[in-house]
Amino acid sequence: MYRSIDDFLETWESEREFTLKLFSAMSDASLSQQVTPDGRSLGRIGWHIVCTIPEMMTAIGVPVEGPADSAPVPARSSELAAAFDQAARAVTEGLRASWTDDTLLAERDMYGEKWKNGFTLEVLLRHQVHHRGQMTVLIRQAGLPVPGIYGPSREEWAAYGRPAAE
Repeated sequence: MYRSIDDFLETWESEREFTLKLFSAMSDASLSQQVTPDGRSLGRIGWHIVCTIPEMMTAIGVPVEGPADSAPVPARSSELAAAFDQAARAVTEGLRASWTDDTLLAERDMYGEKWKNGFTLEVLLRHQVHHRGQMTVLIRQAGLPVPGIYGPSREEWAAYGRPAAE
């Protein structure tokens, strides 16, 4: 759980960049890629990441403008990336403008439970990381190169002239 806004925002910024890197790897055609016919598409997972930001932040008192999860998935990957970047930047602006470190310890109702605000921010980050993992699989299945996030991807190892780790 986060106890310092600066600590959260430092992590939030790097994770924002990682998510944008992944969104940039997608093509418009890849947005329809699915693992199974009844599974979420790559575009739908990306859109879910975008839509969760205003949903969770508004629930903890930081109004962030953004689409509802029921809104149609954009047809262009650049629109997904722009919507994500706008929402992610609004989180930074909203926290800096209205919260102190003590606000992180306040509790709010989240999904029928009492969560400290700092825990909700951690869940928001982990949610994004979880879905990015799903997206990397779909990007690879779509035949696109996967960017490295926490280390080089198979394609990046090849560019370095080294075999990917087994």
